[in-house]
Amino acid sequence: MSRAKVLAAAAVAALALAAAALAIPGDGAHAQPNEAAAVSAAHVKAHMTFLASDLLRGREAGSPGFDIAANYVASQFAQLGLKPAGGDGTYFQKVPLLATRPMDQGRFVVRGKDGGEVPLVFGEDVMVGRPVGPSARHVAAPMVFVGYGLVAPERGRDDYRGLNVAGKIVVVLNGAPASFQTEERAYYANGRTKRAQAAAHGAVGMISLYLPRDEQRRPFAEGKRTWQSWAMTWRKADGAPNDVAPDTPQLAMVSIQGAAKLFAGAKVSYDKVAEAAETPKANPPRFALATSLDVTLHTESQVIESENVAGLLEGSDPRLKNEVVVLSAHLDHIGITPPVKGDEINNGALDNAAGVATTLEVARAFVESGQRPRRSILFLTVTGEEKGLLGAEYFTRNPTLGPRPIVANVDLDMPILLYDFTDVVAFGADRSGMGPAVSRAAARMGVALSPDPIPEEGIFTRSDHYRFVEMGIPAVYLITGFQNGGEAKFRNFLAGCYHRPCDDLAQPIDYAAGAKFAKLNYEITRELADGETRPLWNKGDFFGTRFAPPQLIADR
Repeated sequence: MSRAKVLAAAAVAALALAAAALAIPGDGAHAQPNEAAAVSAAHVKAHMTFLASDLLRGREAGSPGFDIAANYVASQFAQLGLKPAGGDGTYFQKVPLLATRPMDQGRFVVRGKDGGEVPLVFGEDVMVGRPVGPSARHVAAPMVFVGYGLVAPERGRDDYRGLNVAGKIVVVLNGAPASFQTEERAYYANGRTKRAQAAAHGAVGMISLYLPRDEQRRPFAEGKRTWQSWAMTWRKADGAPNDVAPDTPQLAMVSIQGAAKLFAGAKVSYDKVAEAAETPKANPPRFALATSLDVTLHTESQVIESENVAGLLEGSDPRLKNEVVVLSAHLDHIGITPPVKGDEINNGALDNAAGVATTLEVARAFVESGQRPRRSILFLTVTGEEKGLLGAEYFTRNPTLGPRPIVANVDLDMPILLYDFTDVVAFGADRSGMGPAVSRAAARMGVALSPDPIPEEGIFTRSDHYRFVEMGIPAVYLITGFQNGGEAKFRNFLAGCYHRPCDDLAQPIDYAAGAKFAKLNYEITRELADGETRPLWNKGDFFGTRFAPPQLIADR
């Protein structure tokens, strides 16, 4: 069946399901508080019921299922009376993508100085990378271990100091030192940050190494289930793929067992390096390895297209309406993968049907409040988050708003709606003038603000708000916190159902918590939209200093 016929047939089913799901009694605009909360919870449930249904086949970017989801969101924007803010007078911003995946398991051979060869075993020692570029790639070079691969001038640290990596493969540890502030730790742990540094020093490839703490969080062997999934990037106007370091590809991820083979004959064993990396100082010795690596990769690629969906609520203030607050959520998930317990569909109920549903609830709350915001608000659902924050990156580099400046971003991604949360973690809030708005909104709702309880996950650079930060735009991203039994629920979800088929509607989803999460984000967005001044970055902030122009940084 053709793609067009698939979409047409699915649309009929979609309309029937959506109509049934949204047949909700009551009027939230005129209801009493308890009734209004119940109506809001019913709306969240209705949206999630559709977006996480098997019909959408996991909403992978560029798939028919994603296209159905995008049309669903656009129809909701239209019903709310939001203005089309995509392209060509529509709600859709077309996002050109390039998808790449391995054609085979690759060939990785470690060579010692004596000429001896030791292969790395797929799934045990190594997981193949997915670099964009030529379909056949061969890299053979000496290896240099560069620790965490950090260049952090503000900390007086340069892991490349004294090492010559030009023309060589750099070997880097996953993550960043636990002593770093959580969001700055996420920046330095990010793979793009590390690969950019490797490229700046002339490396021809990068290998990342598992540490014992990585194995405890996410066993290396689990990667075998999804190793042939599509990786993606967006295409520039000339058709070239967007890539931070095209000549320094990520060649592979290597396990603890495989790392021992790379470090054969080295002056320090990998066990000792890993031990030093997880001390408070987290500064293991760095040196040229005694081995070289011969890598052969074969990949296949296809040009595809997906869509961001954008609807604008025009502001009421003659001056401030030309400034825009963006409320964002990613619409995509990871699609179809090899089955787990007979199920191959990754429905993405919490990740991120929940975020999209609550975004739609925030939009409804604004429209039905009877009080238009002073600034304009763009409600934006983006594609390709699961592929590297692609839709958000494309939008921030190619905004559809004309000369209107984006003054703030509030991002809704994967709220764990499995319990009545009583606290949230507000990533990025304390870095700008958004912080007071978040604090006041949380206080009004009796919700506490907590520090990041899982800094090892590097969350700050793993959701769409970070692409706004990279463009100098203050942003905040909330996750449900660990109080009131949340820690067990959160950790169990990460360990058991995150990016697996069991993230579906069979989970004990607390839709009232979804309404509460939407209300909290509404309160934050309302403050930002109605405030007299736009939020500025705090003076001396790590991210503001890196990415924002001076006029967007507070002078005290």
